[in-house]
Amino acid sequence: MAERKTTQPPQDAAQKEVQKAVDAAEEKGYLGVEVDPTPDAHYTVAGVLAGKPTPETDGDHAREVRQQLDDAARQR
Repeated sequence: MAERKTTQPPQDAAQKEVQKAVDAAEEKGYLGVEVDPTPDAHYTVAGVLAGKPTPETDGDHAREVRQQLDDAARQR
């Protein structure tokens, strides 16, 4: 999960409401680093029928994805 960037707690009701929404999005994984850089089109029926690689179906593609994620993490 991403680290929170705020150093002090929200002070007023509006800040608390925004922080609550951000916390909920972080919990669901909507914010932060993308886990799988594979295009969404590869997961569609058309993509599968066209033989588009996904980490789940192609070992070489899975290694490439892991390498990309590792490289991106090293750059942070």
